[in-house]
Amino acid sequence: MAASSMKMKKSSSFTKSSTQFLLSAPNNKTAKFELVDYDSLPEFLKHNEFIVSYYRSEWPLKQTILSIFSVHNETLNIWTHLIGFFIFLMLTGFASSVFPTASNAYPLLQLNSTNTFYIDRAQRALIEPSASSSSQLVGSVIPRWPFYLYLAGAMFCLLMSSACHLLSCHCHRTSYIMLRLDFAGISGLIVSSFYPLVYYTFTCNPFFRDLYLASITFFGLATVIVSLTPVFDSPQFRPVRAVLFACMAASGVVPIAHKMMAFGHRPEAVLTTGYEAVMGMFYVVGVVVYVARVPERWLPGKFDLAGHSHQLFHVLVVAGAYTQYLGSLVYLGWREVEGC
Repeated sequence: MAASSMKMKKSSSFTKSSTQFLLSAPNNKTAKFELVDYDSLPEFLKHNEFIVSYYRSEWPLKQTILSIFSVHNETLNIWTHLIGFFIFLMLTGFASSVFPTASNAYPLLQLNSTNTFYIDRAQRALIEPSASSSSQLVGSVIPRWPFYLYLAGAMFCLLMSSACHLLSCHCHRTSYIMLRLDFAGISGLIVSSFYPLVYYTFTCNPFFRDLYLASITFFGLATVIVSLTPVFDSPQFRPVRAVLFACMAASGVVPIAHKMMAFGHRPEAVLTTGYEAVMGMFYVVGVVVYVARVPERWLPGKFDLAGHSHQLFHVLVVAGAYTQYLGSLVYLGWREVEGC
């Protein structure tokens, strides 16, 4: 397919004429940066042959950064996770203002609840604690750091993903670095998402709490190290990478099963497990869409700018992360009321 004639000039205004996007610089100097098709890309930028055009290729760093405000096939990849980052930043600020003490932890739970049977039961359990439970809270506030660690992990993942999609077209070295930071962000999100689950579920059983936290942290760090180490890029280490990701996921599933065996009679346990199931569904569907590369596989070139698999994957990741945030609120409220 012939190279696209899409061109860009440095600018503060955006106009479209025929097949060119033109930007005019204040000093009236012009520099052209073409958007090219898939066949014109260097090998390090070739990831999805079903996205056939609107590629940035080896642009100068300044123009690469400024392209966050222009139209190309990575625009929505950048903004879906950048907007997600700001959503979680706002959620962090909101939580810190509503959750500073045990006495006012519950409005945040009420704002994020729906009228299902188990949510109603969970809220009654949280808002109407027994006298003995209330006495355990006097002078004590349950630690918030697992909750905020999860929010930090989510924000790091979303920010690294957005930066990766923005900057990877600059050069091969930049692409190499950003892809590994992106992988590190994914690992960070997976690991941190299990911290509220493990810490608050087993806060009264330090042995299992520390065992599960150590396991998920170990496999998460190992995955990050493997992702950042060039020697593990070779095909013979692909099974190692696969096993590490599988172990990282399993180290999160085991505590959920343990939780249901130990606390399955509690509405909070059922509710949080429901949130975790929905979170997992979002992530699994996202991965399937990402791997299958649909819908662009069915109509190559028709989803270059909007609607392709990676954009859908990003939206599902944000949805999954937000679902886990809601579950984390229930965990925190549960332990705020009952302690041990």
